[in-house]
Amino acid sequence: MRQHKLALCKDHYLEWVPEQVERAIQKYHMFSHEDRILVAVSGGKDSLSLWDILWRLGYSVDGLYIGLGIGESSAEGLGYSDESERMARQFAEKHALNLHTVSIPQVYGESIPAIAERTHRGREKPCSVCGLTKRHVMNRIAREGGYQVLVTGHNLDDEAAILFSNTMNWIPGYLVRQGPVLEANRAGMVRKVKPLCRMYEREMAAYALLRGIEYVYEECPFVEGSNTIYYKEILNKLEFDRPGSKINFYLTYLQAKENGLFAPLADTELELLHNCPSCGQATTAPGECAFCRMMAKGKKP
Repeated sequence: MRQHKLALCKDHYLEWVPEQVERAIQKYHMFSHEDRILVAVSGGKDSLSLWDILWRLGYSVDGLYIGLGIGESSAEGLGYSDESERMARQFAEKHALNLHTVSIPQVYGESIPAIAERTHRGREKPCSVCGLTKRHVMNRIAREGGYQVLVTGHNLDDEAAILFSNTMNWIPGYLVRQGPVLEANRAGMVRKVKPLCRMYEREMAAYALLRGIEYVYEECPFVEGSNTIYYKEILNKLEFDRPGSKINFYLTYLQAKENGLFAPLADTELELLHNCPSCGQATTAPGECAFCRMMAKGKKP
């Protein structure tokens, strides 16, 4: 690992990764062993490895898989979503862990691509529909289940790419809010954290391989050509030429933010929340939340 000027054997690497994750949990005050934790699992290497690490560290952690209905299964094999769910279930059963599953087509009657097509919201790439839906469902399941913390598997590459995008486009609201912890400082919101924020994507792939964790190798079919992938490619080139560039970029941002680089939002700038009259979740939108409005759009009365 050139970025750390470090080389480890298998046994020491499998000790080192959980130690690094634990350090991030402690440094950013993410959660404690007394908290009930819900980890969002996609069937990919990052989320399943994170679940494995938190389980090995002795945290009380359940999983949540959200079936998006992407890719149809056939006699030739499972579609993307079905294969992802199979991997999540397989991991949970192997370690006798509790996995919640929510099927978007079963609960809401349509797959993510179908919702995007009906609402004309991202017909070609339904990423905005997918993100809005997952955030809605994750917060709902965490609240209803009495979990104190919702955990996602965003790694350093993800966070650095998001930060790069927000900086390139100077999106102040996102720059102020981005970080390893999103506090539940308003009613109806569950605390959200990213314990892998300092772990490189390649480090997590190596961890999954060495731990024998089976995961979905294919990316979501809609991810190709996304801005995030483009920014990741730029950062990968920078990292190759200057090992450690990604982690330095992200950690110096967090330090600068802590040192007061961004002025705190005034009370008048804080978004006021109320309960959506349809689903009961917290929302800043007048009337119904964005998710409920999206689901109602274009439907026949």
